[in-house]
Amino acid sequence: MSRSPQPRVNTRRLALAIALALPGAPVLAQDSSTSQPTASTLDTVQVTAQRRVENIQDVPVSISAIDAEQLQVLASGGQDVRYLSGRVPSLNIESSFGRAFPRFYIRGYGNTDFRLNTSQPVSLVYDDVVQENPILKGFPLFDLAGVEVLRGPQGSLFGRNSPAGVVKFDSVRPSQETDGYAKIGYGRYNQWNLEGAVGGALSERWSARASMLYQRRDDWVDNAYPGPNDGFEGYDETAARVQFLYEGDGFEALLGAHARHLNGTARLFRANIIQPGTNDLVPGFDRTKVTQDGLNYSELDSQGANARLSWDLGDYKLYSITGYESVETINRGDIDGGYGAVYAPPSGPGFIPFASETADGIPEHKQYTQEFRIESAFDGPWNWQAGLFYFDEDYQVESFSYDTLFAAGAQSGYERIRQTNKSWAAFGAATWQATDALELRAGLRYTVDEKDLTVQAYQGVKGGLAELAAGEPDGNLSASPEDKKLSWDLSGVYKLSDDTNLFARVATGYRGSSIQAAGDFNGKSVAKPETSTSYEFGIKSDFWGKRARLSANVFYYEVKDQQLTAVGGAANANILLNADKSVGQGFELDLQAYLADNFLVTLGSSYNDTEIKDPGLAVAVCAQCTVTDPLDAQGRALIDGNALPQAPKWTHNLTARWGIPLAEGSEFYVYTDWAYRSEVDFFLYESIEFTGKSTLEGGLRLGYAWHYGDYEVALYGRNITDQERVVGAIDFNNLTGFLNEPRTYGVEFTAKF
Repeated sequence: MSRSPQPRVNTRRLALAIALALPGAPVLAQDSSTSQPTASTLDTVQVTAQRRVENIQDVPVSISAIDAEQLQVLASGGQDVRYLSGRVPSLNIESSFGRAFPRFYIRGYGNTDFRLNTSQPVSLVYDDVVQENPILKGFPLFDLAGVEVLRGPQGSLFGRNSPAGVVKFDSVRPSQETDGYAKIGYGRYNQWNLEGAVGGALSERWSARASMLYQRRDDWVDNAYPGPNDGFEGYDETAARVQFLYEGDGFEALLGAHARHLNGTARLFRANIIQPGTNDLVPGFDRTKVTQDGLNYSELDSQGANARLSWDLGDYKLYSITGYESVETINRGDIDGGYGAVYAPPSGPGFIPFASETADGIPEHKQYTQEFRIESAFDGPWNWQAGLFYFDEDYQVESFSYDTLFAAGAQSGYERIRQTNKSWAAFGAATWQATDALELRAGLRYTVDEKDLTVQAYQGVKGGLAELAAGEPDGNLSASPEDKKLSWDLSGVYKLSDDTNLFARVATGYRGSSIQAAGDFNGKSVAKPETSTSYEFGIKSDFWGKRARLSANVFYYEVKDQQLTAVGGAANANILLNADKSVGQGFELDLQAYLADNFLVTLGSSYNDTEIKDPGLAVAVCAQCTVTDPLDAQGRALIDGNALPQAPKWTHNLTARWGIPLAEGSEFYVYTDWAYRSEVDFFLYESIEFTGKSTLEGGLRLGYAWHYGDYEVALYGRNITDQERVVGAIDFNNLTGFLNEPRTYGVEFTAKF
């Protein structure tokens, strides 16, 4: 298969086209508001992207918001956080750990590293507390008020590793009003989804809310090998959250605690499922069957608590946000994806050069964060906010290997590392209403980041010889980088009319140093900090009498010293690298419109053209694939000019909801949603087999709601066309890959009170 040519977008021309279209926007709004005054209109969307509540149209950031109803539809059938992938422009989420370890990408900028001590350039903030460890980022989504996706560096107000952007989750808060909901769903593969919440007043000052989630699914993939597992892809998961809100005179305290338990299957790797010389599945492929001789399981427990306090001091407001998170996890899988080996027949399916069975876990972990922030509330043109932030993380990571063939799966290798990360930052931001039409904003953050990694135990194979040591095998595995960085942003909003704003923004961000401990096939590697600079210009407009809303922007960014991970290859290495530079450019568009009073359509689209720029950078290539990059004298691929891995050029999403009113207070509705992603490279080098095909997945929901929406029963389907796609791969052994989720369907009942 050859890669089809992709058109390049000239961002300057696109910006000019948007600018030329702007004068017509207010006219359209004015005309339509008089002709259809009684039509359905879009509600104002409130966001906290700038750490204060604002209309999304007034925020000078490329931002998308997903409301509670859309989240409910997308989550039908027990979907995990990956269901957000492609549902807003420029957002991609994938995982080689299944439900446990999502990797986020914004504008093609992310991190494919699968190690449990890795960092990501997309920050995830849950109820105002950063979730730094990648396992924490997979906490289930339930009883949420909404999701915000902030694209571009957010290094001033959100300081923990956010050079690509921030994904922000906000739970429904307690209130004095007694309310809640209960949802029960049943679907294919004996899939159960139970969810609910209840809240209300405890006294005049106190209120509380408790939420819970339970999801489970049977194994639906049969193992034909008579080994330790006879089936895969099942899981059961529980999560819960409790919140207490105190509302006093000039003082508010929101206290919360949460926990999660997951027991299921680790990512299911499938040997030789890609047809050589193509990126097609092999003829006769059956996704419901595998043949594996290794163990596979995933177990995870996490818990946390937070305290968000605020004081209203008249012209000033003071905030304190305290967070604690902890996680313990273990994932074990058959990495070669088959049984036996060429030197230990029988083996298969296909060519198995050697057996590989490994596990990775976090036996101990704790994260503590503290933020103090003060903001002004003046009536004049100037306002500001400033604060201090502290981050402290301490955890251990264990890595295991097993002798599947000759020792009945007994442990054959082991490494335990300890990593600590301490960081503090001082930050500030100001807004100036320069004129009635123009508001200017600026932010600044200074961060000190200290990391320390030590190897506490090591047992493994080095140079083909068994080695056992109570500590470092070569005395040079520890590293203690310290980084000091200044991040800033400048932005402006110009009110073209009452319904149309222009915005422009330039911002910087950074991600601290990363450390990779040595393993059996590679030495220690340390990647120095990466820094990003982004430029964007856009428009946000309500028009057609507020029946429609548009947000569109163009952007360009550069990342200096970008941290990349050379994973696998024939050398079976896992090495951190710094590229001299990478760049990205493109556009994003969000559109919502009532085409009729009961017919709402949303459209999102993005173009991301990314490129690695480092003429001398070379990486090891796959053992069995067709590499299309030029090779150096050592047979390594030169990746200068390649797109970033897992970075689709095009993403599109579409939803349509048609409601049919019936008796008073009741409605039948049809809701469909679709997400398209263009092809991606799985690794830093380009190859035919490890180029992921484009995907188009759709969902459908048919529902009947009555008693003014208090009760609802619905039939749902996810991936309704049952599209099969390889979405990731293992490249050190053979043509091993893993797949997207299969088609699911079922029924749900929801009651609100």
